[in-house]
Amino acid sequence: MSAAEEAQRLPEDGEIVIATVKEVTGHGAYVTLDEYNNKTGFLHVSEIATGWIRNIERYVRPKQKAVLKVIRVNRARGEVDCSLKQVSGEERKSKLIEVKKNEKAEAFMDFIKAKLKLTDAQVAEIKGKIEQKYDYVYDLFEDVARRGPEILQKVDLTDDVRKAIEEESAKIQIPQVEVRGVMEIASRRPDGIEVIKSTLAGVEGSKGGAKTEVTYVGAPRYRIVVTAENFKVAEKSMNAAVEKVRSAIEKQHGTFNFVREESKKSHQG
Repeated sequence: MSAAEEAQRLPEDGEIVIATVKEVTGHGAYVTLDEYNNKTGFLHVSEIATGWIRNIERYVRPKQKAVLKVIRVNRARGEVDCSLKQVSGEERKSKLIEVKKNEKAEAFMDFIKAKLKLTDAQVAEIKGKIEQKYDYVYDLFEDVARRGPEILQKVDLTDDVRKAIEEESAKIQIPQVEVRGVMEIASRRPDGIEVIKSTLAGVEGSKGGAKTEVTYVGAPRYRIVVTAENFKVAEKSMNAAVEKVRSAIEKQHGTFNFVREESKKSHQG
């Protein structure tokens, strides 16, 4: 897209945009659309909030950033009317996440551009290839941080670009939660220790976004630790693992007891 085409580009009706308040008047506010070459838009007082507004600046002030919905576009005249009150909480949250991801991706790509001495056209080509597989460029970096550099093989990139993306992805801290507990397991069978060992080995490893580890505390106690991105996933994996061990041990006429320990949040990376 040429600079002239970029300057003329306008949003679509219903689109959620980020705007900067430029001027507040008695009838509303003039804003600039951050993602559209700072094109001017208008936010009428009737679209700021429901009910009568005594003071517009209670809602929007000059230089303030706002998440708005485009409600009318006059392409012939280049006019864009926006609304603040029609933006739902979910739309606002989603837009802010999008903006944050795009800002992080730009920072990563600027670093890679400088490191590999790439042109703007080459950077645009890399972004295009990533966006064939991901909604946002940043999602690739986060995916590498979560799952490892192997997933870069599914994107058509050169080895030096893959290596640079891997290095940048290492800077991302992935939130982790940890749920823990102690299992007390006993078996009267002659091969009881082997039964216990094989049963516990069967629940260890990574599956469904969670990692399960079992360590020996001291007879008859074994600690089980499950790490995942959120407590819902961690709890689901913990419950499944504990029930699997309980069932297997009791089928072998052993005894089983489980005591939960305190959970915690941490960061990976």
